[in-house]
Parts: sequence; structure tokens; C-alpha cells
Amino acid sequence: MDDGQTKPEDGNCHCASGSDRRGQFGNRYLTNPSNVYQHNAWDNVEWDEEQEKAAIRKIEENSKDLVALNDYEKYENEASDFWHKFYMQHQQKFFKDRHWLFTEFEELAPSLAGDKAERAKQSLVNETGFPGEAAHTRIFEVGCGVGNTVFPVLQANSDKGIFMYCCDFAKSAVDLVKEHPDYDRDRCYAFLCDISCENPEFPFPKESLDIIVLIFVLSAIAPSKMQRVICTLAELLKPGGRILFRDYGRYDMAQLRFKNGKCLEKNFYVRGDGTRVYFFTQEELASMFNKAGLAKEQNYVDRRLQVNRGKQLKMYRVWIQCKYRKET
Repeated sequence: MDDGQTKPEDGNCHCASGSDRRGQFGNRYLTNPSNVYQHNAWDNVEWDEEQEKAAIRKIEENSKDLVALNDYEKYENEASDFWHKFYMQHQQKFFKDRHWLFTEFEELAPSLAGDKAERAKQSLVNETGFPGEAAHTRIFEVGCGVGNTVFPVLQANSDKGIFMYCCDFAKSAVDLVKEHPDYDRDRCYAFLCDISCENPEFPFPKESLDIIVLIFVLSAIAPSKMQRVICTLAELLKPGGRILFRDYGRYDMAQLRFKNGKCLEKNFYVRGDGTRVYFFTQEELASMFNKAGLAKEQNYVDRRLQVNRGKQLKMYRVWIQCKYRKET
């Protein structure tokens, strides 16, 4: 979509760079520019100096006129309403299940449960405390949307000792998850929650989670609240637990497409439907996770060149993928 309307579910990653690169991915490299339209996408496409300068100029241009303060406050105060309307309009039609999760985040793959299956048989008892208390592995997805991460993970993992929590601050999204035919209250608990508020309430205690999934969610939150969100999530992790993160990177195509007058503050924009999006750097994310007491396992920029062979169009995507661990 135009006007920066590219939504999260188009974010599919296959490669990393530098020391974080995982060798089994990234097998399609553009070595001859004349072959650019032979495939739909190319991995690890580095930008030259002129291309980066052009991106900086474009951002300077679309950031010249900031949204008026009253409108800024409206988009902040009514953020959940805008996302509620978005999900009411699109429901299941806009989204694709994120099956790429299992290659990018092997922690969510079926092997996650392999060595714990026997423990699961012994640990599943009637719960007297919080939902999922008897599970040996607890996964929490923040900003679950209509369940395009939750349900592939549950479908891939048959181990009953794996329990998933998921939340969104758009009521329509939570309702759609609960109405899904695969929603099983014995394995999943969906709830309404604004993770950016000062004292969000959760159906589980602190230090009870093994994995937190944060995919194209932090970018929708006001920059002034991001650090608090990361600190809140860090408190929920068990020692050794991980946050799995993926979101928009600086100079992504979606950022360059914004028209002037859509900028809320530096690198933070509002789309035509009232939803908001921020574009990160690795350094910003490293600083936030480190301040929350989390240790880096992975933090890389995924640059891909997607092409429309029919229209002969090139689309440069920039995403950042991270894994941070709570130290024991």
C-alpha cells in the first residue's frame, strides 16, 4: 500500500549479516544487477553510499512538517481505537500466518518441546493458580493481532506442556483470536492489554515466562514509552528467558513512502488509517534492551530487495531482528 501503509505481515526474513549471520539462510544473492528481475527477492542487499544519501534526503523531506500537537495527542490517546477499527475492517483477510517464524526463531519450532515431552506428562495437573501454571514452557506474544503467530506455533507444537498467552490492545483483535476455530483454552489464553500503560495487568506472575514474542509491535508505540515497555517485559521473563524481536529498520521502503505532513516526531509516523509506526536502528534497540538488564544473543539488520517482475519495480526492505536473554 502507499503512504507508508505497508503492514507487518510482509516482513519475511531469510538472512543476516556479520557475526550474527546464520549460514543456512541467505542463499539468493544478486551478483549481477542485470539479473535483478529473475527472482522475486534477493538476500542481504547492501546499499551504496548514494542510495543511503538519497534515503536520508527523502526522510528529511517527509519530516519537515510535523503533525500538529492536538493531532499527535489524538493519535496517542485513541491508538487502540484506530487499531480496533483496522481489525474490524480487515479481520482475517489482510494477514498471512507467519510460518517463517520457525526458520527465524527456532525457539518456537516443534523441537522446542522435544526433550521436555516426558516432563509434560508429569507436570500437567489441575491448575489452581493462573492459566498455564502447569505448563513447562510458557510463551507470551505481545500485540497478537488476529493470531497469525499464535496459531502456527500451537499447530506446530503438539506438546500439551506448552502454553501460549497473547494480548492486544485492540478489542476486535482479541475477539477474533478467541473466535478462531483453533483457539483452545487449555493451551492458550488471549486477553486485552495495553502494554504501554504504566501498570499493565497480566494473568501470570513476574518471572514466569520462557519466551516473549515481540514482532512489529514496539514500532506502533510512542517512542517515549518504549523503554518502559521493554523493562516491563523483562520483569516477566524467567532467568534465562528470551525476547524474540522483529520490527522495521531505518530507511525501510515504508518510511521512504510517507508523504510530508505524516511525521509525528523523528522517525515516527502516522498512516492514513491512524495507526503509527517507528523505524529503528540497531543501536537504539541495543540500548533499550541493555537498560532492561537483557543480554544480546542476536541483533542484526536484514536488508532485502523485493521486486515486482511484471511492473519492473524494486522495493528495498529493512528489518531488524533481535534475541535478548535475561541472565541467570
